[in-house]
Amino acid sequence: MIPVQIEFQWFSGFSITQKQKAIQSLHAAASKRGINRILEISSKSPNDLGVKLSAFNLHYELGDGKCYSLENVFQSSKVFEYGGPYLDLLQVSAKEAKTDPRLRASGKLIKFTLENTDWPLFPVTAFYDWLYLNALKTSADMSSQLHQFDGFSDIEFNPGRSLNCQAASAALFVSLIKREEFESAISNTQSFLARMNTNHRSSLPGYKNEMPIYSACKVEGNQCC
Repeated sequence: MIPVQIEFQWFSGFSITQKQKAIQSLHAAASKRGINRILEISSKSPNDLGVKLSAFNLHYELGDGKCYSLENVFQSSKVFEYGGPYLDLLQVSAKEAKTDPRLRASGKLIKFTLENTDWPLFPVTAFYDWLYLNALKTSADMSSQLHQFDGFSDIEFNPGRSLNCQAASAALFVSLIKREEFESAISNTQSFLARMNTNHRSSLPGYKNEMPIYSACKVEGNQCC
């Protein structure tokens, strides 16, 4: 899985119309680089599949069988110097969970804790990727459709404010499936962390007129990376 930085025309504004203009511009620019079939994964996606795969809408099943949005699970697992995990965030909307003031008022983030298992902060995207990959595993109807795409984008991703990107996680999923390494990669947390330590993905810097497209294949020759 590789990030490819794409320069494109940015359309300012927060409306879905403006966001989709930016998405169209980004995808058109990416096609000139040989990445043609791109799925935007965000709540602003013009593709219904991309909306469903947003962390706000994709569901993660806990050990007790209850399902919550991936965003809620991720935010409720954060442990800080002076508080957390805030498990009550499982019971609110995804937007409320993401913007809960305690997440910014509890000191430094020190780890994640999910169902009595602690996750370190490094590799930096490991916990988020684990959640996303496992959520896709239990959403076979959607995950099976990802193979038709050459790359994935997330117009809402701001690397200046976040390290995790749902488009990158989706590309990682496809890459692991193509290499027939998915099941071994997520067989247990230690195996996954070891893999992420040796094959850690890094995000490219992003600007208003530049964003990464995350591809599960190399642009040249369509070879699986």
